[in-house]
Amino acid sequence: MRQSKTLAKFRNGEAARFCCLGHFVPSFICQAAHYKFDCIWLDLEHRLISEREVQSLLAYFHLYDIDCMLRPPTLEFTRLYRYLEDGATGLMIPHVSTAEKAKELVQAVKFPPLGNRGLDGAGMDCDFIINGGPDYPEQANRETFLVVQIETPEAVANADAIAAVEGVDGLFVGPGDLGLRIKHLENDNLTIEKADQIVAKAAKKHGKAWGRPCFSLEHMKEVHEMGATILNHGGEFMAIKNMLEECSGNFDKVL
Repeated sequence: MRQSKTLAKFRNGEAARFCCLGHFVPSFICQAAHYKFDCIWLDLEHRLISEREVQSLLAYFHLYDIDCMLRPPTLEFTRLYRYLEDGATGLMIPHVSTAEKAKELVQAVKFPPLGNRGLDGAGMDCDFIINGGPDYPEQANRETFLVVQIETPEAVANADAIAAVEGVDGLFVGPGDLGLRIKHLENDNLTIEKADQIVAKAAKKHGKAWGRPCFSLEHMKEVHEMGATILNHGGEFMAIKNMLEECSGNFDKVL
């Protein structure tokens, strides 16, 4: 079974390099691997990619030996572990606000004794049976990961309990959704910065990875110094926007 570069980094106490992809762009996977990224966050929550296209993209991840952290559009148990069977290295689940919810997710994506994932052993994750065998469930538990997103004030309050759940490998702060909800709190001093600190403390206490999107070099340094090992920086959406903005400015100067 393919070994996860991301988990290897985590187990060695190192930060992993993440970027984001939300469209069917196979070349992006090759380029990200070439430029030393460990993992691509494939976003299916806010972007529409068909099931067959997802399977195709996952083959490119294996071809270029780079991890895929897939954010699914569903919490249906069978569909969650089917993404792993199709070759995703890990799943990142949005809006996980309680330890109970985290435990339910572990049941879906981890084989016994950690969870209750269904066994097939005929997917791309084990080379369509060729590299399956009796050790496959143990290997799958070891080389795939579950990241839960901290995106509500309730999740921040429960960060310690969520991080304590066996089978949860990482916590990821979602500043967009969390910030939106913080704005509507009354008589509360919670901020995104305080949320980062709370999640960082919980992750360190329980030996879990944590991270968040990083918006600049300076911001990445700050988050890394807080102990984050899931550092997401860059993606095709903003890259295209920035490129077009620059090119448009060049046209303005010439025309």
